This record gives sequence, structure tokens and C-alpha cells, in this order.
Amino acid sequence: MTIRRIRYGSPIEERIGYCRAVVAGGFVHVAGTVGQGDTVEEQCRTALGTIGWALRQAGCSFEDAVRVTYYLPAAADFEKCWPILSETFGDNPPAATMIECGLINASYRIEIELTALAPRPA
Repeated sequence: MTIRRIRYGSPIEERIGYCRAVVAGGFVHVAGTVGQGDTVEEQCRTALGTIGWALRQAGCSFEDAVRVTYYLPAAADFEKCWPILSETFGDNPPAATMIECGLINASYRIEIELTALAPRPA
């Protein structure tokens, strides 16, 4: 089985020892991704932007997403993200879970982890 690692180039990837996504076993596994900004909506949009970049590098898109997990320190913030998520996934929503938990930095209001089907080799 071939494993392909997709690196975003963030210094934290090297420091912690992970990469943005791994293509293996017919899937694209995108690491938990936080976004930038002051509000949960801004962070949700920028996190999805980074995830979308990783999916494009793997040759797929949000339409190929099969599973997504949302991590939020405040569950009440999740509803603010619903319109953004609905817009992102459209008619192809993945199975989803939302977990209320602490994140690595108190400034983060959402972290998103996603799994998508990898494109089939030609």
C-alpha cells in the first residue's frame, strides 16, 4: 500500500511531528485543523480553507468527504457554524460528530478533522 503525506509547510508540523493530511488505504485523512480569526465563524471558514487545500492536493474535494469531527470548547458556538458548513458540503454532507472539549490553545474556538475518499488510481 502506498502512503502519501501532504505537508502544509507550517513550522508546527515539524515541531509536533505530523502532516496536514495522509492519503492511504483509499482515504484522505486530514489532521485536526484550526483556523485564524477572532470569531468561531472566521476560524471555521479559515480551517475549512486549509482543509480544502489539503483535499485539492490529494486530488479530491469536499464532495468526497465521508466523515467530519468538530471539536469546540463551547458547544453553544457550534450553531454559528452551521450555515458555513451547509454551504461547504452542500448536497454531499458527510457523517459528522461534534465534541465539546479543550483545544491546544485557548484562542482556538473550533478544530475540524475530516476523512474523504481518495481518488482511484488511473
